[in-house]
Amino acid sequence: MGRYKARLVAKGYTQTYGIDYEETFAPVAKLNTVRVLLSLAANLDWSLHQFDVKNAFLHGELMEEVYMDIPPGYNTTQTGTVCRLRKALYGLKQSPRPWFGRFTMAMKNNGFKQCNSDHTLILKHRKGKVTTLIIYVDDMIITGNDKQEITQLQDYLATKFEMKDLGGSIAARHISLSKERCLGLVDNTGMLDCKPADTPILQNHHLGEYPDQVPTNKERYQRLVGRLIYLSHTRPDIAYAVSVVSQFMHSPSEDHMNAVLRILRYLKSAPRKGLMFSKHGHLNIDGYLDADWAGNVTDRKSASSYFTFVGGNLVTWRSKKQNVVALSSAEAEFRGMTKGICELLWLRKLLTELGYKPTSTMNLFCDNKAAIAIAQNPVQHDSITYVDYANHLPSNRKCVIIIDVVIDVENNKVCHGDNNNIHNNLEGSQT
Repeated sequence: MGRYKARLVAKGYTQTYGIDYEETFAPVAKLNTVRVLLSLAANLDWSLHQFDVKNAFLHGELMEEVYMDIPPGYNTTQTGTVCRLRKALYGLKQSPRPWFGRFTMAMKNNGFKQCNSDHTLILKHRKGKVTTLIIYVDDMIITGNDKQEITQLQDYLATKFEMKDLGGSIAARHISLSKERCLGLVDNTGMLDCKPADTPILQNHHLGEYPDQVPTNKERYQRLVGRLIYLSHTRPDIAYAVSVVSQFMHSPSEDHMNAVLRILRYLKSAPRKGLMFSKHGHLNIDGYLDADWAGNVTDRKSASSYFTFVGGNLVTWRSKKQNVVALSSAEAEFRGMTKGICELLWLRKLLTELGYKPTSTMNLFCDNKAAIAIAQNPVQHDSITYVDYANHLPSNRKCVIIIDVVIDVENNKVCHGDNNNIHNNLEGSQT
């Protein structure tokens, strides 16, 4: 035990909405934004600094009238006396919101401004240089190419809050924590002695809901899948497998549990596999997408997947079942193309706000010639007139100018990433 710690905590479960709390939402950093910053730091030789704010919630100023009982050990001669809270306490439902408001106000007073692409990313441009800070509750990362401003920012934050410097070895610490999390998950399920698996899921798994399926322990299944969802934020190789097993949380069967256990067996074979952020000398944005057709045996809906690179480093990925039934493989790919383009446009906007607007056309790689023809030639739209307008983004003239949808022949295996075991094609680290 490093030290003993005691904290006065409010009984937030006794609060009533509209009386002693209203809005409770406070944004947290998108992990996609964090990975974009790591890619920029790797390509532009930026230094990384990680900090933690001690007792962060206690800095928030409460706007509502909140009363609490006299804390134990506090002597008072008056009976029926209560305390009115002026500052937030841990345990209150609204504690994160006033803390985030207090922190952003302090940053704005120092000349910083919030990024529109991610409100937890705070920027300052000075003399052609940029300083960035991204915050996740009470943890923050500071990076940029303005060393003088970074030093001044550290000194400024030290005068406003009690800060703890966690150093700059973010990558090494992340790899260590990722390995411990994987092995801890396998150990908690009693599978350390199991036979490792080469892939997280079978290619033709045919998982679905059947009338004669044998039910399994629902609580255990939901607990394991929830932990795998959290792990998939740093392990893109299990993203597709986790998206499949998460569809049966309400009624899992033994086949579904076996699929979850296979993911754990795969994690045992590669506990330290992760992302490698390297210097590639450019900040180009590229995206890859793929979709199956009627892959779900229950409702015959398709699943689409995409992943994007910034500066040659993998930064975002997603695998999700589509909302409607596609009548052809071209339609399934075309709908998936819409999601990929939205991600590319968001990355372009983010880099522009950081001061590194892409100078070259963004590439979206697809392996379906029919979908590409529909996106590039308006004459082909007669074949998909029933597709809703929201999915016609690939054909938008402005998108065609800044995004080039091309068919990938040399890297066709990468195009089949998420749906055909993406882990074999990703650039990762096995250390």
